[in-house]
Amino acid sequence: MTQAGYKQFCPVAMAAEVLCTRWTLVLMRELVAGTTRFNDLRRGVPKMSPALLSTRLKELEIAGVIERRPLKTEKGVFEYHLTPAGQDLRPVVEAVGMWGQKWVESSLSLKNLDPSLLMWDMRRNLDPSPLPSTRTVVQFLYSDLPATKSHWWW
Repeated sequence: MTQAGYKQFCPVAMAAEVLCTRWTLVLMRELVAGTTRFNDLRRGVPKMSPALLSTRLKELEIAGVIERRPLKTEKGVFEYHLTPAGQDLRPVVEAVGMWGQKWVESSLSLKNLDPSLLMWDMRRNLDPSPLPSTRTVVQFLYSDLPATKSHWWW
């Protein structure tokens, strides 16, 4: 990883060397949620620079947490998939999220609300089956936000 490391023969320290660099756990959230393509990962971590995203993906690959696979259908396009070691991190990432939901002051979190990230995340869990089979548009209005961020459509 990019940091010097703790240089301790301790499982927590060794795991922290892999997972506790800036943006890594947030990136893991996206991978655990099923995002596999670079540009989709960028949408899931919009404030992370593309260069840092690329670096973190390489580090996770070297650590054996993910693997980079070429797409057979699109030349030069790759996907990132969790290895068995990465899959084992699913309950860890979920537990960190549950802890944050329970213990982090929600008013602090609401100050950082990003509607584009919220909409991107919601699309993962949207079940379109109850919608009509014809083309359907759903509008979301966030009335407390500025006009530039208050109107969203699916």
